[in-house]
Amino acid sequence: MSERVYIFDTTLRDGEQAAGAAMTVEEKLVLARQLEKLGVDVIEAGFPVSSEGDFEAVRKIAEEVRGAEVCGLCRTTLADIDRAGEALKKAAHPRIHVFISTSDIHLQKQLGKSREQVHEEAVLAIRHARRYTENVEFSCMDATRTDPDFLVAMVTAALEAGARVINIPDTVGYTVPMEFTGIITRLKQEVPGIDRVILSVHCHNDLGLAVANSLAGVMAGARQVECTVNGVGERAGNAALEEIVMALRTRRDKLHFETRVQTEQIYPTSRLVRKLTGFVVQPNKAVVGQNAFSHMSGIHQDGVLKDKVTYEIMTPESVGIPGNRLVLGKLSGRHAFKKRMEELGFDLSDEQFVTAFRRFKALADKKKEIFDEDLETLVMDQVLQIPRKYHLKYLNVTAGTEVMPAASVQLEIDGNPVRDAEFGDGPVDATFKTITKLTGTRAKLLLYSVNAITGGTDAQGEVRVRIEEDGVQASGFGAHTDIIVASAKAYIEALNRLEYRKQNLVKVVPESL
Repeated sequence: MSERVYIFDTTLRDGEQAAGAAMTVEEKLVLARQLEKLGVDVIEAGFPVSSEGDFEAVRKIAEEVRGAEVCGLCRTTLADIDRAGEALKKAAHPRIHVFISTSDIHLQKQLGKSREQVHEEAVLAIRHARRYTENVEFSCMDATRTDPDFLVAMVTAALEAGARVINIPDTVGYTVPMEFTGIITRLKQEVPGIDRVILSVHCHNDLGLAVANSLAGVMAGARQVECTVNGVGERAGNAALEEIVMALRTRRDKLHFETRVQTEQIYPTSRLVRKLTGFVVQPNKAVVGQNAFSHMSGIHQDGVLKDKVTYEIMTPESVGIPGNRLVLGKLSGRHAFKKRMEELGFDLSDEQFVTAFRRFKALADKKKEIFDEDLETLVMDQVLQIPRKYHLKYLNVTAGTEVMPAASVQLEIDGNPVRDAEFGDGPVDATFKTITKLTGTRAKLLLYSVNAITGGTDAQGEVRVRIEEDGVQASGFGAHTDIIVASAKAYIEALNRLEYRKQNLVKVVPESL
């Protein structure tokens, strides 16, 4: 009989700590709904004390989500815990997640505290959190670089203080599977009463071993895995939820475990996270990458045509990639459009659906076939808007071999129309220079990328930019059949997100587990 492994999704918390991946409250709520549909056991919705925006996101998610536990992260300070308790007050299944560093490296160089102080703070924090809920999780940050004897002592103390889940994070992606197996095995052997709690693992991917280490932890006795969709997260990211789940499902002959994840929702969730965070999924990404179920080699193609099992260890349908799809175009009706929206992970209100369908019809009049990327861009532009200071009203560009590229741009800034023009090294450069002049931004362009997100000569191009000002980063997407227009839209979207983030700066930047 298979044992249960709990899936703890931290895309909304640790995933958001990836540079430029911040989400608005509305975006977080949309993703939380999809994570609930996906079937994760725990949604770590945010770090409530860090900002009003994060508090509000956790509060709203806690009020709405009923099919999963909703978790808020806290340091061991009582103010953090009280704030989380307030945010989770209306949750059907609340969890408070308390953490503190335990490695000597962190104690000496970051916290300036002794082992005794950390031990005492952890116990007091867990006991305080239990005033709000008995469902308390405790994490020993940087556990894999912590003295083994002290780690045993900390886990023992957390258990005795009343923690129900004890998490062993590989915070900096330092460990390797064999070593991690030893850490979990020792805790299982030496901590009295360890079977009364759920042991959890939280692995980062700095050496590309996050998934391997997580599975090693499960094999050694952990029964919760903390992970993120697409593996998004700080630095090199976290263990990828889709890889953990599909490894457990595909290799049941060796891994006798099961999850309650509805794997057919993996791909829609992956696509939604890609749009919300602005992080493109690499083509060869396991499970959800564009090439995950593509076959180029003649030998491979021959084998797959004879029997898919020759070169496919799982089916695309098992992760939510249909073997065939309805082709959407100008003759498609509301039913087909609604079905595709659901497949892509969008849960629209009646009013939002009407608006999105109207925009879909308008786009369908211009393009022969509408692709998923078109629909995602359309809905994201309409449904998940953040407060917008800047609006693009007009763009005209001249460029060629015999003329100096120039752009004339009209924006609406806080409702007021402004217009100007600039020359540049190319049409995109001229456009960006004009927008920069009009907005007065000091933001530095960190990344500019262009992709053809649909095929054919009527392809819709997608532009992604990332900008930074005073240490605050923001990303923007733009899509259009004219790549210059797409570039302008992406840049303006990034400026709007930057403005939003500057006005909602986190007060305390949480250390990543």
